Amino acid sequence: MWKQAPSGILECLTVDREVLCMGTRLGIHLEGPDRRQLQEASSRVLEEMDRIEEACSTWRQDSLWARLNAAQGRPVHLDPEWLDLLEICQSWSRRSGGAFDPCIRALMDAWAVREGGRTPAAGAVDRALQATGWHLLELDRQAGTARLGHPEAGLEEGGFVKGYALDAARRAARAPSGWFDFGGQILSWGTVREVAVADPGDRHGARLSLVLPDSASLSCSGCSERGRHLLDPRTGAPCPDWGLVAGVAGTGLDAELLSTALYVHGPEAGPALAREWGAAAAFLRHDGTVRESPAFQRLRHRP
Repeated sequence: MWKQAPSGILECLTVDREVLCMGTRLGIHLEGPDRRQLQEASSRVLEEMDRIEEACSTWRQDSLWARLNAAQGRPVHLDPEWLDLLEICQSWSRRSGGAFDPCIRALMDAWAVREGGRTPAAGAVDRALQATGWHLLELDRQAGTARLGHPEAGLEEGGFVKGYALDAARRAARAPSGWFDFGGQILSWGTVREVAVADPGDRHGARLSLVLPDSASLSCSGCSERGRHLLDPRTGAPCPDWGLVAGVAGTGLDAELLSTALYVHGPEAGPALAREWGAAAAFLRHDGTVRESPAFQRLRHRP
């Protein structure tokens, strides 16, 4: 039960933590009537993050997904949880016309994105494109396996695992309300909250604000901070640094997939696609212009 404050107002206690997780910062804010339970909840959040990183991080050679990348076309057993996740990624690849793709590791290696970037040697991008594409990922539900249909193909989790981890952490927390800030992606639940979207050229300066409804996530995708690290799986080229996309969805996974796909589509094609999907998205360009989908505009003012 909720504790009763002397004023007669229900008392809400909070627990806040900030840790390094998956190569970035995770801020945890939990709200509830019992501090001990909130502290236990924050510990479960960190345990869940560790579990997902152990299974899915291809920065670790012993992870399940790293083993899949190294299998050179041989099937690798995966738990149903990871088959479910990869199936969702494939559906987003189809929906986005290939703008989002989980099997983009060959292109990442060609451009040396993880090493800070380089200009590929002649023919390297064409070869990498042969090993790129969600259709190369074959999921066998009956056997409980996944395989990559090209020996140089590989999963790249950077565009979706963070959002999935936020959803899993919320389930693990079991707190009445709270929020997470995971490297700039927000997941909030339990109440509506006002949040800001940073200027694409200055992360410390807010360009606009919006109200996240109960149970929603805000994800922003762009190239201003880390350089042109986002690649277009359809062409093999880095996406231009035109600004950023802010996407809002009911889950962290959908929000991250949405902002990634729409950024790749760009500021011209992206707004029409967001409108077609009924998605909440804003396109913030470096020249100061902002285009918002109708669903995003409805979030711009507190009810």
